[in-house]
Amino acid sequence: MRNVSDIIEQYLKNILQQSPNGIIELQRSELAERFQCVPSQINYVISTRFTLEKGYLVESKRGGGGYIRIQKVELPSKEAIHMHIFRTIGEQIDQSAAEGIIYQLEEGRFITLREANMLRAAISRDVLNFKLPYRDEIRARLLKTMLIALLSH
Repeated sequence: MRNVSDIIEQYLKNILQQSPNGIIELQRSELAERFQCVPSQINYVISTRFTLEKGYLVESKRGGGGYIRIQKVELPSKEAIHMHIFRTIGEQIDQSAAEGIIYQLEEGRFITLREANMLRAAISRDVLNFKLPYRDEIRARLLKTMLIALLSH
């Protein structure tokens, strides 16, 4: 059985997909009421599953008339993806952000599930058993090199 976070995530992705401009605006309290959960559950889902690394821009305004705006960022071409990779990864990257990039590329069908799983395995902190900041630097180099190789075919 799926948990509430998974259900909320899927709901948001479905309405985003149906949105003609790829943008949705929601009331946190209305979502919490719809899914019979506390507003902090909505915050958790949005802050962990709708990140820039995963291909989403999120704007939030709190208060009485507050809202959450989520926009899906599309990667139009391989050249744009290469630029996105170099901009996002930089000189070092932590495991969570690296997995977000992999997720975004997999969701956009630029890489396969198999390739995504291989990338996740290679950049894991269990495999890169180095002290920080070396681990994040090595992860960034590995990830950039592997992604460029995968996306250059």
